[in-house]
Amino acid sequence: MKVTTSITLSENVLKEVDDFLDYPEDRSTLIEQAIREYIERQKGSSRGLRALTDLELINNSAEDLNKEAEDILSYQVAI
Repeated sequence: MKVTTSITLSENVLKEVDDFLDYPEDRSTLIEQAIREYIERQKGSSRGLRALTDLELINNSAEDLNKEAEDILSYQVAI
């Protein structure tokens, strides 16, 4: 269920929102999505968690992955 509310934004922020959108009617959708994403990030931060990118995950595990690869390669037989 949607509830109508009123918020106050600076003119320059509202202009940026409108420039970003194809249709001004999409303002509410954009603002709601931005607020939801902000809240989710804050929840993660408050628990000391944050989403790691794939690259960060790989880099954090690089040493272990390299050791595993070297181990696997040591089992290969020369042809």
